[in-house]
Amino acid sequence: MSAPISLLDREQYQRDGFLLRKSLFDAQEIDLLRRSAREDKQLDDHAFGRADGEGGTVRLSLWNHPGQGIYGAFARCHRMVDTAEQLLDDEPYHYHSKMIMKDARVGGAWAWHQDYGYWYANGVLTPNLVSAFIAVDPATRENGCLQVIRGSHHCGRVHHQLTGDQAGADVERVGEILKRMELIYVEMDPGDVLFFHSNLLHRSDQNKSADPRWSMICCYNAKSNDPYKDSHHPRYTPIDRLQDSAIKQIGIKRFDADTAEAAFLDPNHDASAKSLRDE
Repeated sequence: MSAPISLLDREQYQRDGFLLRKSLFDAQEIDLLRRSAREDKQLDDHAFGRADGEGGTVRLSLWNHPGQGIYGAFARCHRMVDTAEQLLDDEPYHYHSKMIMKDARVGGAWAWHQDYGYWYANGVLTPNLVSAFIAVDPATRENGCLQVIRGSHHCGRVHHQLTGDQAGADVERVGEILKRMELIYVEMDPGDVLFFHSNLLHRSDQNKSADPRWSMICCYNAKSNDPYKDSHHPRYTPIDRLQDSAIKQIGIKRFDADTAEAAFLDPNHDASAKSLRDE
């Protein structure tokens, strides 16, 4: 279990736009998540691709509501939600989650972008959102780890335009930002979590290595930042937080029996997520 973040951690997040929490999840927890994702036919069937404009395709699955299974246990556990609450300085709610599947040798790149560059159009008035990037596999420079520009969230929202199937930040402006701010390759071990601001510029290279680089990203919005209009992502919905121990309890149960709780999507809550591939 991980202690609450410190004042210095919060100051670093505000200054740099990101905070890396090493080993937030232990080996057994992350093994349960990895095995669940790899063996989950519904997750695989739900996946769709985004061309990167460089000849590669990023494959991902995306859903709105955390659910009762192991993915929801990660998104709803105190370690994640409490950290998001401290960084947002407000009650967080689950905006959506996704599994990024950078498969060995074929996983595509992500262009430079800001998450708020996408979410602005959803009626979200301020960039007070945070994403939590969970390393399911080792993330290295060789297999396309996340790259961030330290402090770039202070630049405000940058204009985005299509690059392949992805909306990328204005290339000229990003080039000028890189002349003044530091590029960081965020190499991570399984179980590490990178929390980052919605205006932080980030990207990743194609995975041309022999090793997969899967990651799960949970996105949280602040209650006070509730969108002013409906969109394909939810408005404020309280999170039913779980004890951290629930991850192993639910994860082990996932393989003990084929229960409804093990399903990737709960049809009573997540039917809307099935259309997200078309957004």
